[in-house]
Amino acid sequence: MEDMYALNIQDLSVSYHGKPALRTINIAVLPGSLVGIIGPNGAGKSTFIKALLDLIPKDNGSVRIFGKTFSEQRQLVAYVPQRNNIDWDFPINVLETVLLGTYPSLGIFKRPKQADKARALACLKKVGMEDYHDRQIGELSGGQQQRVFLARALVQEPEILLLDEPFVGIDILSEENMMNILRDLKSAGKTILVVHHDLSKVDTYFEQLLVLNKKQIGYGDVKEVVRNGVINQAYLGQLSIFEKAEVM
Repeated sequence: MEDMYALNIQDLSVSYHGKPALRTINIAVLPGSLVGIIGPNGAGKSTFIKALLDLIPKDNGSVRIFGKTFSEQRQLVAYVPQRNNIDWDFPINVLETVLLGTYPSLGIFKRPKQADKARALACLKKVGMEDYHDRQIGELSGGQQQRVFLARALVQEPEILLLDEPFVGIDILSEENMMNILRDLKSAGKTILVVHHDLSKVDTYFEQLLVLNKKQIGYGDVKEVVRNGVINQAYLGQLSIFEKAEVM
């Protein structure tokens, strides 16, 4: 049954300015999965995420969320964008940032109620940022900012989380904290897809891998993908000796 999958993608293809950007993606993701999305620069990883979210048009293919279209299930999906796509100088505090996640369900002309604020504070507590609720977002470290944006996603009460390079620009301790939060969410049954760049950690971070390079190079259990040499194939000899050793 199609609706047994949290995410079911068939023959997905995308172009930019008439040029193919991503071709023929076919994956089915069970609920409660933690999936890494890897590939070299320009492989189409962020394009893939944006296509799932209907932020860019598709040339072909379908995306089903628990058996229905994205437009029907939009409320079940939350997105944490890349840090470099966010204006950190915008004058907004941490709690207000998280409350932005309530607007899709409230509607643009309604203001959050006390119950929404309580839910936002609970999400901040879940990511260990409740004590910073009145701080300006621009005053925080990179790792703290990422946890706030994860809280903004969580306040939507999604079943599926899409994170685009969440560990870029943050320190190792913040990265470990974020991964522990994601593991807890997975244990709670959430389905999580993470665009990631550090090949040395894929086998400890993820259960499944989607490997891209303008097309789907491989998808499956991490150990199987690594064993079959799919990662080396995707990077076309770009890996250093150290990186090759890490993924052997």
